[in-house]
Amino acid sequence: MSRILFASSEAAPLIKTGGLADISGSLPAALKSLRQGVRLVLPAYPQALQRIGKTRQRARLNISGDTVSLLEGRMPDSGVTVWLVDAPQHFDRGGGPYVDAEGNDWPDNAERFTLFCRVVVEIAMGRAGLKWQPEVLHCNDWQTGLVPALLSLERERPASVFSIHNLAYQGRFPYSTFEKLRLPAELWHYSGLEFYGDLSMIKGGLAYADRLTTVSPTYAQEICTPGLGHGLEGLLRYRCRQLTGILNGVDYSVWDPSVDPFIKAHYSAEHPAAKRRNKAALQKRLGLPVDADIPLLGLVSRFVEQKGIDLLLKAAPKLFGNEVQLVMLGSGERELERATKALAQRYPRQVAVCIGYDEELAHQIEAGADLFLMPSRFEPCGLNQLYSLRYGTLPVVHRTGGLADTVVHTDAQSLADGSATGFTFEHATAEELLGAIQQAIACYRKAACRKQVMQNAMAQDFSWKQSARAYLAVYRQAIQDAASG
Repeated sequence: MSRILFASSEAAPLIKTGGLADISGSLPAALKSLRQGVRLVLPAYPQALQRIGKTRQRARLNISGDTVSLLEGRMPDSGVTVWLVDAPQHFDRGGGPYVDAEGNDWPDNAERFTLFCRVVVEIAMGRAGLKWQPEVLHCNDWQTGLVPALLSLERERPASVFSIHNLAYQGRFPYSTFEKLRLPAELWHYSGLEFYGDLSMIKGGLAYADRLTTVSPTYAQEICTPGLGHGLEGLLRYRCRQLTGILNGVDYSVWDPSVDPFIKAHYSAEHPAAKRRNKAALQKRLGLPVDADIPLLGLVSRFVEQKGIDLLLKAAPKLFGNEVQLVMLGSGERELERATKALAQRYPRQVAVCIGYDEELAHQIEAGADLFLMPSRFEPCGLNQLYSLRYGTLPVVHRTGGLADTVVHTDAQSLADGSATGFTFEHATAEELLGAIQQAIACYRKAACRKQVMQNAMAQDFSWKQSARAYLAVYRQAIQDAASG
């Protein structure tokens, strides 16, 4: 195998709203380093066109009456070949990939990403004029879910793999949208795209791809249950033999305190002392009292219910009755944004909140905080806890999904066997979150405990090469499945 087409609706550093972008930027690069002929395809958003730099037109297609250009460029860091689907009427607009400047879903999202899927199918079938056809196609999340469904109607198609990054987002639309999109009628049935009378785009990937993956082993189990299956658990249980959980990796050329250009002072597991300089710089930048002895908690997150921000807000009165500081970076639901800003106003010497996303500040929080909070109700994989481990910023996490797979709770046994890397709590409640934070602070205040857990954490290796090899194994299985099917 040497020809892989990776289809995604976002990829860092070209366009990013969340972890999908990090994965879509890093996994193709890791595959390329393993001598795979990988190509990345994504929509030509204005941000992507600006950041990719030089491009050239490789093809022009007519897709359901829309004229589409395929522009070719290179990823800025890895040199991976990128094909941008240039359809200005669908992708050349302000706001984000999925929402407008006010945070509302684009009303034509179904049309936009159906067009994208149809272009991906043309590339996959070798009909796009590129003189290149993949052996395996890797699709990601609902925005590409129609691709495996449409490919199922083709002869001599490539193998397909579909990755679930967050099952809560499904691309669900009314039946009238299915009709408007003029999708093939044979795809409309209970084991196809139909979902309780609606069109489910993610179901196209789940039902028709040769192999399924998700972003952690624990999340692969969780989505097969009613609690986190979002109504699709029956289909996922039916396809469980084709479902594999593979942990996301970390690009340590970007996330490593020994080389990070965004932080005040470089440090490492062997030489950790300079971490305190980053703490002082972060406190100073955000207007908090500069004090090395006060435990500093960090949080970088979307402000949505899934992330458990409300649990932290409920724990705040008891938490800030103690000597502790908190820095928060993120955006999302307006109510949670207002509540976090109100928290900072109530505790101005203990809490700093920055609404929005700032890549530089995100790195500085990872390097400057003592503890990192991830109280997510569910978390398919999570990346910030992996960054925190490398930065020696001990994660405090709800034991779910990828958080359960990557953080080992600190107790007498894990300290004795050298496996302790952070702190976990079992149930998503404010009380258990507060208890875990208090445990973490108690360890932080004991130099020997803090030093040992930091060293354990910073020694963890979640690099992409290991994950990329696991994906290659799935690709080989998908090719065998497609050939025998």
